[in-house]
Amino acid sequence: MVPTVAYLAVSAVLFTLGVVGVLVRRNALIIFMSIELMLNAVNVSLVSFARQHGHATGQVFVLLILAVAAAEVAVGLAIILSVFRHRDTVDVDHVNLMKW
Repeated sequence: MVPTVAYLAVSAVLFTLGVVGVLVRRNALIIFMSIELMLNAVNVSLVSFARQHGHATGQVFVLLILAVAAAEVAVGLAIILSVFRHRDTVDVDHVNLMKW
């Protein structure tokens, strides 16, 4: 059996990689994937705690998070595609749609 600490270590590494990806990269797709990586890191930790305590509550939350993440992917990719069509770039420094 793998200890819970190992799962939490993997989750912490994944979350750290996601935060670094959001802070360092300027490409909207990479930032979007980094946010998804952070969501999956949280899912790993929730499942590991649910396994440790013997409850299915964490796994139910993971299913809800996956459903919200699927909707987020659909909306987020549509927005990124729309911005790319209008601006010919997905670099977040060059996208200023809210300015007049």
